[in-house]
Amino acid sequence: MAIEIERKFLVVGDGWRTSDGVLYRQGYLNRDKMRTVRVRQAGDQAFLTIKGKTTGISRAEVEYPIPVAEAQDLLALCDGGLIEKIRHKVTYEGVLWEVDEFLGDNAGLVVAEVELETPEQAIKLPVWVGVEVSDDPKYYNSNLSTYPFSSWMAQDAERMLERSGVAGIA
Repeated sequence: MAIEIERKFLVVGDGWRTSDGVLYRQGYLNRDKMRTVRVRQAGDQAFLTIKGKTTGISRAEVEYPIPVAEAQDLLALCDGGLIEKIRHKVTYEGVLWEVDEFLGDNAGLVVAEVELETPEQAIKLPVWVGVEVSDDPKYYNSNLSTYPFSSWMAQDAERMLERSGVAGIA
C-alpha cells in the first residue's frame, strides 16, 4: 500500500495563479480516525480513495479510477456536505504544489499542499505560502465537509485579535 506524505499550508496573495485550474467535487463515504473513504470527481476523471490513520504527516493511501457516472452516484450517498474547489497545479523549485481554492461553504479558504518523498524532505517555500496547518484537523477536507470554513473562520479571527490585544478597538 502506498504512503502519502503531505504538508499543508494556508495561502497568502495571488502569486500562485498560473492556470485556470480544474473543478473538484468530493465527498466522504466513511470518515473516522482510523480511515476515510473518499469519492472524487476531478474534471472528466473520477476516483475512489481509501486513506488510513494520519500519523504526523503520513498515512496509507490507495486510489482507484472509477467511471464518472459511478462517482456521481456515490457523491449522492456521501455523509456531510460535498467539498467543491478549484485545484491549481503549480511547480516551484522543481516541486509540484496543489493549490485548492475552495467554493461554497468553504469559500475564502485557499490551501496549498505538497507531497513529499520522506517526512524529513526539505523544501523551499514559495512566497505565497503562509502558516503551516498540516497538523490542524479542521483543515482536513473530511472535516471541512462537516464543519465548513464559514462556520468557524470568524470565530478564529476574533480569537487571534483577542490574543494580540486588538479586539474591541474601533
